[in-house]
Amino acid sequence: MNPTGVIIRQTVHTVKEVIDRLENALKQKGITIYARIDQQAEALKGGINLPPLEFLLFGNPAKGGLIMEFNPATALDLPLKVIAWKNGEDKTWVAYNDPAFIQQRYSLTDQLTAVLILALL
Repeated sequence: MNPTGVIIRQTVHTVKEVIDRLENALKQKGITIYARIDQQAEALKGGINLPPLEFLLFGNPAKGGLIMEFNPATALDLPLKVIAWKNGEDKTWVAYNDPAFIQQRYSLTDQLTAVLILALL
């Protein structure tokens, strides 16, 4: 699996630990958490048994607003999101959109891309 514009990293933490840690770190920086979805639980409602998979939607309205003001279509990728999942080999992975890909996709200036990167830090 190697989707274009997506950064994927392996972690030693569980899916829940990864999302908990990220959520806490983002909140400490004043980043808004818009949604946290347990995709495993949601899939089970549809009769599909997935391994652990969680989704986090987050952002900074002021920074994201600047980017959307430049190009409203960026709202397709903003707010930012991250997923964590456990695969069949019992390994946990984290994935998120590469800021450089978002920059290229929407022809963002270097200044706006810096705003985007700061929102990820």
